[in-house]
Amino acid sequence: MAGATISSSLTVSSSPSIRPTYRVWTRSRLRNFTRATLTIDSGASGGVVSGSEKVLLEVKGLKAVVKESGKELLHGVDLTVREGEVHAIMGKNGSGKSTFSKVLVGHPDYEVTGGSVIFKGEDLLEKEPEERSHAGLFMSFQSPIEIPGVSNFEFMLMALNARREKNGLKPIEPLEFYGYLGPKLAALKMDPVFLDRNVNEGFSGGEKKRNEILQLAVLEADLAILDEVDSGLDVDALQDVSSAVSGLLKPNNAVLMITHYQRLLELIHPSFVHIMEGGKIVKTGDSSLAKQLDEGGYKAISSV
Repeated sequence: MAGATISSSLTVSSSPSIRPTYRVWTRSRLRNFTRATLTIDSGASGGVVSGSEKVLLEVKGLKAVVKESGKELLHGVDLTVREGEVHAIMGKNGSGKSTFSKVLVGHPDYEVTGGSVIFKGEDLLEKEPEERSHAGLFMSFQSPIEIPGVSNFEFMLMALNARREKNGLKPIEPLEFYGYLGPKLAALKMDPVFLDRNVNEGFSGGEKKRNEILQLAVLEADLAILDEVDSGLDVDALQDVSSAVSGLLKPNNAVLMITHYQRLLELIHPSFVHIMEGGKIVKTGDSSLAKQLDEGGYKAISSV
């Protein structure tokens, strides 16, 4: 299979499948798995000091164009994200929200023409997409792609081990990885059978979103960018996904959410809400800003 890249920025190529003989035995044990004492160091702390408010991401004057047409979509975005913070970006369709997130992870359809992006003290724009992932950046896409022939188990194990290798850590063995996955599957209320299914192949919209958050849980990213993670989810699935995301929050990581809806912000409480318009952030406030938007639309925001 030709190389393919999804939210972890891991390039997957044709390779022998990981089919340990103990898989069926372990999966049956995993169905009853509710607690785990195993902790795997992802090696992505980046020298974070507990209790501080270290800046994870600092964006200044970011401008970007569509590479093919040269049309400018970002017109000078400024944003600072610190450890322990949850930021929500809201705005009308076409305001630049998704473009901003894709530029951060290095999507090849866009070209940066101005500004700077510093992530964990390093120039993010100088890094390739996979290097950004290894550094601790994660993005959950609106429409995750399918990867035929690669199981979820294989993909996530390869993604985690690629990041561990980059950080000088030993690879995780398949059996150990099963134990690592147990509580993460339980938190998302996902049947372990998902591990044997090909990545997103034949998944419903809700299943794809749960699968994205499972990948986030496995990689333990320092900054998670969630692009409309609430779209396509029913009430129960939204609560499960929101609970899992909230459970991943630690003093030394952060979340950047893109959403249209107040309902997500009632479950994952933001530190800051930003309104994006015309390819830049035009207003910043607390959660009350989202409530104003929900009640009166963007006209109510522009009049404040």
